[in-house]
Amino acid sequence: MELLKNKILEHGHVLSDKILKVDSFLNHQIDAKLMREMGVEFASRFKDQNITKVLTVEASGIAPAYATALELGVDLVFARKNQSLTLNKESSEIVYTEIFSYTKNVTTGIYISKKYITKDDNVLIIDDFLANGEVCKGLIKLLEDLGANLCGIGIVIEKSFQSGRKAIEEKGIKIESLARISSLENSRVTFLE
Repeated sequence: MELLKNKILEHGHVLSDKILKVDSFLNHQIDAKLMREMGVEFASRFKDQNITKVLTVEASGIAPAYATALELGVDLVFARKNQSLTLNKESSEIVYTEIFSYTKNVTTGIYISKKYITKDDNVLIIDDFLANGEVCKGLIKLLEDLGANLCGIGIVIEKSFQSGRKAIEEKGIKIESLARISSLENSRVTFLE
């Protein structure tokens, strides 16, 4: 997606050979027009999958997932990271797993209420980044626990030099990324063609 690639080149900041900062348009300040275009693109790529729900994890995946859900005409569900007073990880009303964040260097619990995704749902996962695939693996586990049908995964920015895509493809899951980066070396973004 050229619009996204241009935004990355103009406004992204390479912090290391593994970290790309895109907070000016994706995960702090949101470029609403770009989000709309990404939603249209994801919806186009998954239009034949009979999607009934879009799933992401809070917080940075919500904007592109919302745009996609809006375009598909379905509800968006986001996995919660923070414990609620009304639900905890021992509750029979939720499914729960833990994920490791490379960027934050922490393990976090995520959960979904069983009320919002069921075995009858065809689910599309949308997330902002794919690196080692930990978030996607966690969301896949939650969907397996719920018995829902995973129809595919849409990623805004994929770091193709890390192992995330391989882990997803090995499970036979369709994955579509809007921008695939082959390298962040020498403080330069290089896209995979």
